[in-house]
Amino acid sequence: MIKHHLPDEVLMAYSAGNLPEAFNVVVASHVSMSDDSRVRLDTYDALGGAVLDTIETVEMSEGSLEATLAMIERTAVDAITTEPRTLKPGVFPTPLQDYVGGDIDDVSWRPVGMGVKQAILKTSKSATVRLLYIPSGVAMPDHSHGGMEMTLVLKGAFEDEVDHFARGDVEIADEDVHHTPVAVGPEDCICLSATDARLKFKSLLPRLAQPFLQI
Repeated sequence: MIKHHLPDEVLMAYSAGNLPEAFNVVVASHVSMSDDSRVRLDTYDALGGAVLDTIETVEMSEGSLEATLAMIERTAVDAITTEPRTLKPGVFPTPLQDYVGGDIDDVSWRPVGMGVKQAILKTSKSATVRLLYIPSGVAMPDHSHGGMEMTLVLKGAFEDEVDHFARGDVEIADEDVHHTPVAVGPEDCICLSATDARLKFKSLLPRLAQPFLQI
C-alpha cells in the first residue's frame, strides 16, 4: 500500500513539461506504481488538452507539414527495423526499465562506502538522478538540501525524521528538510533519487567526498 504520493503541483509541472529530465524519470516511475497519482495525472493531461483547444491558432511555417510527415515516416521505419526488447517483471517499474535498458541486474553499481552503492543515470545537466542501494540498517549521512530532492523507493524501505517510506512511496525534501534516512526492514533498500542542487552535509567526511560522489 503506497502512502506517500506525488503532490498536485509536481504532477501538474510534469504534465506541462516543466520538470527537468531527472525528475521526469522519478515521476514516470512513481506514476506507473501509484493508481492515485496516475488518476490525478490523467486529469491534468485532459485539462491541458482542453486549454489547448481554447487558445488561438497560428500559421505554420512553409514546409512544416512535410517535415513532420517525414519525421513520422523515419520513426516508423526505425520501429519496424529495430528488434523489440521484451521487459520482464522485476524490481524496476517499466518506465525505469525503459530508461536504464533493463532491471537491477543490468545496473553498473559503484561503491560509495558502508556498503552503499550508487549508479548515476545520464540525463540533462539541469538536475541529476541516481539509483541508490542501501543495506538494511545503514544510515545515510545527516544532510539538508540546496534545492529539491525527490526520492522514490523501489525496494525495501527507509525511515527519517519525516516518516516511513516503502516501495512506491516518494519523499520530496526541500531547503527546510534536514534528515538522516536509514534503511529499515528485512530487505536492503533501493531508491531512485533526483536532485537539482548539491546536498548540504553536516559532517566533514561526506563534504570531502561530495565532489567525487557528485551528490
